[in-house]
Amino acid sequence: MLLIHDGTTAADAAVPRTGGVPLVPDGFVWPVCRECGGAMQFLAHLPLPSGVVAVFLCQNDPGMCDDWDAAGGANAAFVFSGELSPATVPAEGETQLDAVTALRLHPELTPTDAPVLGRWGGEPDWVQGDETPICPSCTVPMGFTAELEEGYDFATSANFGGGGRGYVFSCRPCGGAAFLWQR
Repeated sequence: MLLIHDGTTAADAAVPRTGGVPLVPDGFVWPVCRECGGAMQFLAHLPLPSGVVAVFLCQNDPGMCDDWDAAGGANAAFVFSGELSPATVPAEGETQLDAVTALRLHPELTPTDAPVLGRWGGEPDWVQGDETPICPSCTVPMGFTAELEEGYDFATSANFGGGGRGYVFSCRPCGGAAFLWQR
């Protein structure tokens, strides 16, 4: 399935989207970059049958932290389930995209006039080569969840190095997630 642009939505909408505010469980602590120590930018809210994946990456000093590496500490992905509410956004750091974009699932074989912003499920379409993350809990390769394009304009774009593509993975048995990007 394609993820296509579906207009704007509320910052805390429980729909597939980029930008806005993550929906999180009680006790959530906003992730910080292991390299620079700054609060990470919230990138995407992607509902799953068993919860939601929230994706973050460091944008405090673009290009200086290894935000492309799934295990480098400059990005983070979480699977949340149960009762979720909007997170408190840190006052400092590059924590949010400039706009919130709703994503709609659309069959890949059906033409669409809306901008394609990624893909849901299937197999990753690697830009460079296979970098499927290994789950740190069960040591099995994580399952591919979604692929994200940078965005369709400046306000909605994530920074994947200029023309890059983001990859979201999750481990259903362990409830973990990972994110990386390639250019």
